[in-house]
Amino acid sequence: MSDFDLVVIGGGPGGYVAAIRAAQLGMKVACIDQRKTWGGTCLNVGCIPSKALLESTEKWIYTKTKLKQHGISVNGCSFDLQQMMSRKNAIVSQLTRGISGLFKKNKVEPFCGKARILSSNQVEIQMDQEKKVLQAKKILLAMGSRPAELPALPFDGKIVLSSTEALELSEVPQHLVLVGAGVIGLELGSVWSRLGSKVTVIEYSDLRV
Repeated sequence: MSDFDLVVIGGGPGGYVAAIRAAQLGMKVACIDQRKTWGGTCLNVGCIPSKALLESTEKWIYTKTKLKQHGISVNGCSFDLQQMMSRKNAIVSQLTRGISGLFKKNKVEPFCGKARILSSNQVEIQMDQEKKVLQAKKILLAMGSRPAELPALPFDGKIVLSSTEALELSEVPQHLVLVGAGVIGLELGSVWSRLGSKVTVIEYSDLRV
């Protein structure tokens, strides 16, 4: 059993920043996440990869539609979806590795596994082949979020996708229907629309301005 002043459950932007700051203030800190890479939904399958694809597709649209205004003609231009995805993955990898470096620099002890709170000062971690119990003076919950399934439309990774699969498509869908007009949904809709998809957005709340 290991003793810590603070155990943070969740390695996303809320969790890893809190863990680093607490360590800088002199606490002995552990941070736990189920993923093998740090940064949570935001860095791995949310804000950062979607922004990377938005940048790539914005340059594509600019090349196709705006360069002519500057007196620049581009004939036969095309996009390489595989290269866009490779660039996106490289950005994500660089940033998640950076968090590991910050943990090491600030002496935050990282654990990859599923956390379970046993009591007000004990956290169990189920790792690949073992369980470990951490003794904690304080526990911080920073578990983040995940895509929500509709009961009648469970994710299958092929036809019904979560935002995670929509960031990894190997070809441009002919027609993409977005259920929910949140930030990540509209960003992904913009990405695939720029690349040629017909995009339909379904939203429960009133979108009128």
